[in-house]
Amino acid sequence: MTAGNHRNATTTARTTATTTVAQPPAVSATVTAGATTAPEPPRPAPAAGPGLPEPRGELSAAVTGALRSGGAPAHAPGAVLRADPWGEDLQLALHLLYELHYAGFDGVDDDREWDPDLLRLRQDMEARFLHALRSELADGPRTVEDAFAPLLVEPVDLSGSLSHYLQTEGELWQLREYAALRSVYHLKEADPHAWVIPRLTGRAKAAMVAIEYDEFGAGRADRIHARLFAELMTDLGLDPAYGRYLEQAPAPLLATVNLMSLFGLHRALRGALVGHFACVEVTSSPGSRRLAKAMRRCGAGPAAEHFYAEHVEADAVHEQVVRHEVIGGLLADEPGLEADVAFGCAATVLVEDRLAEHIRRAWTGGGSALRTPLPQ
Repeated sequence: MTAGNHRNATTTARTTATTTVAQPPAVSATVTAGATTAPEPPRPAPAAGPGLPEPRGELSAAVTGALRSGGAPAHAPGAVLRADPWGEDLQLALHLLYELHYAGFDGVDDDREWDPDLLRLRQDMEARFLHALRSELADGPRTVEDAFAPLLVEPVDLSGSLSHYLQTEGELWQLREYAALRSVYHLKEADPHAWVIPRLTGRAKAAMVAIEYDEFGAGRADRIHARLFAELMTDLGLDPAYGRYLEQAPAPLLATVNLMSLFGLHRALRGALVGHFACVEVTSSPGSRRLAKAMRRCGAGPAAEHFYAEHVEADAVHEQVVRHEVIGGLLADEPGLEADVAFGCAATVLVEDRLAEHIRRAWTGGGSALRTPLPQ
C-alpha cells in the first residue's frame, strides 16, 4: 500500500539562569510582559514520495513547475480545452494532482494537496475527462442489469482477451511490461475505493468494509494485496518502489488509474465508484486465473503466480457480495443512483479496453507498451 507520512517529533528547550526544561514545540512558550504566547512549531520536511516525472506538454509542465516551485501553475488560457482528454499531457497532469492525495512526491510540501490554484486546474481537467467519458458512453447502459449482464458470462471467443493472450502466447518480457504498467494501480490497490465507505450506509457500508478488509490483508500486513504485488514485481526483476514506473506509463494506463481517483474524490460520483469497484471484482477472477497460468508457464516465480492465484478465489466471493450487498444495499437506500452505478461500470470497461488495445497494438508491432522499454 502507499506509505503514510511519518513525522519525527522534536523537542525544544527553554533555558533560564538556573534550570533547563525540555518541552514539545506545540506547548513551549515565550513570556513577554506577563503574556504567554505559543510560537508556531517548526514545519517538518515533506515526506519522501516518488520523484516527479518529466512533463509531457503544457499542462503537465505547469503542474510539475508549480509543485517544484511552490507557486501557482502557469498555463495559457484555454490550455485545458485545447488538450486531448485522452492524451499524455492531460492524463499525466491529472495523475500528478491526484497523487497529492496518496503518497505525494519527494520534495513537494504536503499542504499542496489542498492548494486552491491546483484544485481549480484539477477541476477543469476533471470536467474535460468526465465529458469525454460521458460522450463515449452516450449510448451506454442505464441500468445495473444492462451494465453487468455481459460481464457475468465468459465469452466463447477469447481471442481478443489480453489475459488469454498472455496465458497462451505471452513471453516473460511481456509479463514484465504488463506488471510494470499495472504497478501504477496495484501498489495502491483498494485505496481509491476506500473513499466510498463514509458515503455508504447500512448493508452497502458493511459489505464494502468486509471486502476492503480482505483487500488490505485481513489484519495481516504480509497479505495486503499491494504488498503481494510488490513481491510479484520482485520475482519479475522489477523495482517494487511506489511510483517507480510512472515515467514509463502511457496515457491509456494513466486513464485507468485516474478514473478511480476521479470517482473516489467526489461524493457526487459515489454511485460511479461503486460501479467501478463492482466491475473490477466481477471481471477479476477469470482474468486472474489466466494470468496465474501465464506466470507459471513462463516461470515468473512463486510470488508472481501467487498474486493472481490469490485473486481467483477471493474475487469470486467478492463478486457475489459486491453485486448483492454493496450495489443492492446502495440502490435500496438511493435508487436514483442506478444510472451512475451503470456508468461507473461502463466507464471501467471503456478505459480497460482502450488500455488493452494500446498494449496489443504495441506488441503486435514488435514494440514496447511502455513509453520506454524496460532494461533486459
